[in-house]
Amino acid sequence: MFSTILVPVDLLHKDTLAKALDVAGDLAKRHGARIIVAGVGGELPNELGHNAAEFTQTLHSFAENLRNKYAVTVEAEPIISHDPEVETTSALMQAIERSGADLVVVASHVPGFLEHIFASHGGYIAQHAKVSVFVVR
Repeated sequence: MFSTILVPVDLLHKDTLAKALDVAGDLAKRHGARIIVAGVGGELPNELGHNAAEFTQTLHSFAENLRNKYAVTVEAEPIISHDPEVETTSALMQAIERSGADLVVVASHVPGFLEHIFASHGGYIAQHAKVSVFVVR
């Protein structure tokens, strides 16, 4: 049913991704699908690395750990952005198209007041992606 599952990840908050990653891992096993973890990072130093190359390595290591945990094919798609705060949603939408994903599994939180005014990344993806989107809270 699914062949490519894209999972947007924010490695600064990887402790909140467990349920979504478990869902993606289970679906990948059931359907023989591959998982692509897409992360948007900046060019400036932060907790994930001093530069884009270190961010890329961090995401590849994260993907390798998932590959070992779920025993499925997991690939990393690092996306380097000039301004991740502004460009994350559009970068993820482009990654969905580019990857050929037929399912997106995105972690989310219970919507608060601001989500009634501004769409969250997951909310926007669920509304606008041309593929199935599974939002996991």
